[in-house]
Amino acid sequence: GEALEVNREVNCVTDFIHGCEDQLQKLKKQKEKGLLYGIPISIKDHINCKGHISSGGMVKFLGQVKEEDSVIVQVLKHQGGIPFVKTNIPQTMINYDCSNPIFGQTLNPFNPQKSPGGSSGGEGALIAGGGSILGIGSDVAGSIRLPSSFCGLCGLKPTGNRISPPGCSDSPFVLAVTGMLGPMARDVDSLALCMKALLCQEMFQLDPTVPPIPFDEEVRLGGAPMSPSAQQQS
Repeated sequence: GEALEVNREVNCVTDFIHGCEDQLQKLKKQKEKGLLYGIPISIKDHINCKGHISSGGMVKFLGQVKEEDSVIVQVLKHQGGIPFVKTNIPQTMINYDCSNPIFGQTLNPFNPQKSPGGSSGGEGALIAGGGSILGIGSDVAGSIRLPSSFCGLCGLKPTGNRISPPGCSDSPFVLAVTGMLGPMARDVDSLALCMKALLCQEMFQLDPTVPPIPFDEEVRLGGAPMSPSAQQQS
């Protein structure tokens, strides 16, 4: 309901993922609860979900319904997460705004005169507007970091090849920088939980090209804040 309301105001959702209810019923019957048990998760438009298109904002992909979930969606489901909507992007995704000829312009929930940033702008707008608590965006040159900044959120672009790539609509560009999927949320703890959930055996089995290195909680918590004297010296 919240997502629908936010979408009416800022036009950030491109599709609702059917089968959410069934998935929740299935999860309730499972003995083992995953790290993301019961959490609704929004997914950037170009990430494949079974039975849905991955348009990339381009008309030529509109007829291509995907036959299976991308690895990241499979892993989110394995961990009990419930992908429930796909979110808007700029055409071709190489842009820091969020508009395309199919779904139109996404607005910033804090100021409809402003852009939510891009290319994960639908994610930024939906999470900032209160329609999602955790989303998956992607970033080559700022596509998670820009909307996170524009919408006052936390976002993480992981190291290249840390997470299985999207399995998404073909990009018309050959890029020298590795594009990465990553989490977006309102706080750092949510990003850490999502990374911990994604970097699991299931991910490493489904995509053997991903190095099987689990999330290291100690590295995240090990950064001691700089003392005032160290800050003055740096």
